[in-house]
Amino acid sequence: MRQQALISPQRGTAIPSTHLIFPSAESHRSWLEHHSALPRGFRVGRTRLEFMPAEVAKPAKMNLTLLVLDEPTPSFAAVFTKNAFPGAPVLIGRKRLEEPTLGALVVNNKVSNVCAPGGVEASERLCAAVAGGLGLSASQVLPCSTGVIGWRLPVDAMVEAVPKAVSSLEGGSVLPAAEGIMTTDLYPKVRRARIGEGSIVGIAKGAGMIEPNLATMLVFLMTDVDVPREALRAALRSVASRTFGCISVDSDTSTSDTVALLSSRKVPCPSLKEFEAALEQVCADLAEDIVRNGEGVHHVMRVQVRGAPSEDVARGIGKSVVNSPLFQCAVNGNDPNVGRLVAAIGKYVGAHHPEVDLSRCTLRMGGRVILEHGAFRLDNETEKALVAHMKGAELYTSVPPADGLTFRPQVTYPPHERSVEIEVELGTGPATCTVLGADRSHEYISENADYRS
Repeated sequence: MRQQALISPQRGTAIPSTHLIFPSAESHRSWLEHHSALPRGFRVGRTRLEFMPAEVAKPAKMNLTLLVLDEPTPSFAAVFTKNAFPGAPVLIGRKRLEEPTLGALVVNNKVSNVCAPGGVEASERLCAAVAGGLGLSASQVLPCSTGVIGWRLPVDAMVEAVPKAVSSLEGGSVLPAAEGIMTTDLYPKVRRARIGEGSIVGIAKGAGMIEPNLATMLVFLMTDVDVPREALRAALRSVASRTFGCISVDSDTSTSDTVALLSSRKVPCPSLKEFEAALEQVCADLAEDIVRNGEGVHHVMRVQVRGAPSEDVARGIGKSVVNSPLFQCAVNGNDPNVGRLVAAIGKYVGAHHPEVDLSRCTLRMGGRVILEHGAFRLDNETEKALVAHMKGAELYTSVPPADGLTFRPQVTYPPHERSVEIEVELGTGPATCTVLGADRSHEYISENADYRS
């Protein structure tokens, strides 16, 4: 039974996210505000600035967002993109992991600072300016950037805006930061879990260029639970692989993906096992939020692969399904063209694991068996049920644009958290993996055709 409540119990000890329904943008906003309380020892702030990109003669706007600890902490962790063309902030972030403490993060949208001339120097200059305003050293500030790849940071304007960002710092709610890091996101993403006397709160940015290989994806996690540095890092690496490493919107790995976790160490940790479970719940929720808020996404696909010989095989099959352009288009049109599903599975297995025997494979969509022992189990009743299942998972329907060219989303909040449910049972081993993906719509093409214009 789905709940209509706007405020649901905390995830982790609560009902799953598929029970969340939001009848309006206002109800979704109320839910976000209820879950946005910062853990002890954190403040956030942001400011907005205007600049003229050096690469194009067109005015632009940028948010500068700060996440600040009351006291620098040795307990911080981060994982970064595996893209071999990483942004300057990623290069700096990897070095920051060697520092004894971290005191703040500075995040800008609009410009990703990737392969730009003097990119590292520009980010370090920004860190120094933030550090000066907070009484820190530059090495205690972690920079993150997202936006257009190739543009240079308007570092003079950003440094000038730092005092306003610092003066805006407040405790209480993380929502200003969640809004500040957005680019093409339709709405901010916030998730929270309680653990003992403390909590974990996370925010995320991501809508396109999403297949973290661990979107343009940024995730910031804050906790007041005291977890030692190495344990914190081990937990983040493990959890990120099982959550953010199992999603895709368009199969493109960003140059700037960053997931950072900071602890203010204000309350004792009940147990590392409980902490990792709570962290995984927050990250899993944010991962699904990123997919659901993907550019032009009408449906989320949840592909559960079971009985695989290894987790890598299970993940690979799931990714092959959600990244299939033909199957994405079919899902967008509420067309249960399951031949495309079979083709996507067979493509991956044939190319990467031909030793895997698919003769025992069973496929289900919406809980109904559609293939068993190598043969489809389809009829008119099943076809109607699959169409109904897909329509029930649709976030909104498309109406052709008046100008015939520019598609725009009809909603700016998630009406529900239902998914197109696909189950793949291989029957060849003990491994499982769940992969989340999205359909492919006219809006996605329009958004990315016009991204810089």
